[in-house]
Parts: sequence; structure tokens; C-alpha cells
Amino acid sequence: MKAVRRRPRAQRTAYGSRPVVQKNQLKVEGLHDLYHWLLTTGRWNFAALLLGGYLGINILFALAYMVCGGIENMAKGSLSDAFFFSVQTMATIGYGRMVPVGLGANLLVTAEAGIGLFGIAVAASLMFARFTRPTAGVRFSIHAVVQRFDGKPTLMFRIANERVARINEAYIYLVLARQEKTAEGHVIRRLRDLETLRSFTPVFELTWTVMHVIDEKSPLFGCTPDSLQQSETSLAVVFTGHHEGFQSQVHARHTYDCDHITWDHRFADLIQRDEGKVILDYSSFDELVPVAKADCLI
Repeated sequence: MKAVRRRPRAQRTAYGSRPVVQKNQLKVEGLHDLYHWLLTTGRWNFAALLLGGYLGINILFALAYMVCGGIENMAKGSLSDAFFFSVQTMATIGYGRMVPVGLGANLLVTAEAGIGLFGIAVAASLMFARFTRPTAGVRFSIHAVVQRFDGKPTLMFRIANERVARINEAYIYLVLARQEKTAEGHVIRRLRDLETLRSFTPVFELTWTVMHVIDEKSPLFGCTPDSLQQSETSLAVVFTGHHEGFQSQVHARHTYDCDHITWDHRFADLIQRDEGKVILDYSSFDELVPVAKADCLI
């Protein structure tokens, strides 16, 4: 099966893809929540921090060894010899060519060895925590569509399992967010739950088309593309399930803003049949097809 490269998507919030500037935010940040930052920062930031910390500490101890002295066989005034001795000490290698002599040098070696053991343990635990975090491996269609299905207007989008391992007891939750005016005339951002035809599947293995019928009970009843734009409507999707490969609970979320809700289109078929074989072609996963004019809603 041909691999399909996905187009990168902008980060979206309850306000869709519109940028949200937060001022005077009440949150824990910086050194007060360093562990969270270390787990969630980008890979390059994390690698740069580890490498910078490793080189910085070794340089500082190398300078301390040059000032203190007492390192046998270290060339006088040689930063490179002091640096590599520091590396050997921090990693507890100890080749034996350069050795500490005297109380001051031994105290520095003792301090650096302790810092090295502690640093290796912390770095290893952080890398383990980062690289063993389970991800759902769920792909969302770029667009959601509104079309007539079984004679009723229906909001639809589809998801796919990107891995071979199944996801058991999978749930899907839909929340509609839009600007609404209260009886007092205040404009607020209101969240409304959307019921789906099927919000649970015992085994999620391949694809899943999620549907919400737009009937009289639906918050979307009577809406049009223009009204969705005016109310800054967005659709938040939360997926959860138990991953067989990780043997743990996984989560995924996605947001469709009004620009990514397409009317009077349907998803292209993924299933093909060839000589008795059923072929699931993911190259058409995001492809939309216009519906017949007789079935158009707008």
C-alpha cells in the first residue's frame, strides 16, 4: 500500500485556527514547571539542552581543574587536557593517565562524579519518559463535510488507524463551540455536545466515519456556511481508546473550524475490489467529491 504524506496542519483551539493571544495567563511556567517543559518541548530543544548542559558542566569543571591544579600528567594551562579529564571523571571512565593529586583536586573529582551520576540518571529518565509516551496514531480527515445521508442532513468526518495494532473500546466525543448571544445581550463562547450515530466501537482497526445527524435536536439545525462563519463555529473532536500495542490508554484530538467544514460534498470511496481482493486505498482519504445537485443542501 502506497504511503501518503500528510500536509502539516496549523495548531487549532476552540476558536479554530485563529490565533489566540493570552495575557496575564494564570499558569505555571519556567523553572516552576521544568519537568513538564522538558517532557513537552521539541526534540531539538531537548537535545540542545542535554548537549549544552553536558558540555557546559564539563567546561566549568575543566576551568576549575586548571585553577586548582593537582592533576597529574595534565599539561600546564591546557584546557583540552582539563576538559577531557573532566569528561572521563563525569562518565566514571578513569583511564588512569591523568589522576587527581591533593585534597582540592580530589574534592572536585568527588563533586563532579556525584553530579555525573545524578545527571545521567535524570537524563536517562527524561529520555525514557519522552520516548515511551504512547500516542494514538490516529489520522483525522482534513475536512468535515455536511451532506444528505439517508435523506437527512448529516455532518461527517472520518478517522483512520495509522498502525497495524488495534485500538479497543474506542470512543469519540464531539463538542461544538461558537459565539452566541444570551437573553441579556451578552456574547459568549458556548460549548454544545453533538450526538453521533455511533460514538463507540469495540475494535478500531482501519477507518471510522463519524456522523452527526442535523435534525431539530441538533445545535447545527438551520445553520448555513455563512452563519457558521459569523458565529466563528468550530468542532472539537476527542478520541480515546485502549491501544493493543502499547497496552495503555491513548488519546487524540482535532479541531475543525468553519473553513474546514465543506458543504454538499462527500468523501471519496476508499474501498476497491480486484479479483476477489478488498483494497483499502488511503491515497483518497482526504479527497472530496461534490454531491448531485438534487441532493444539495444549499
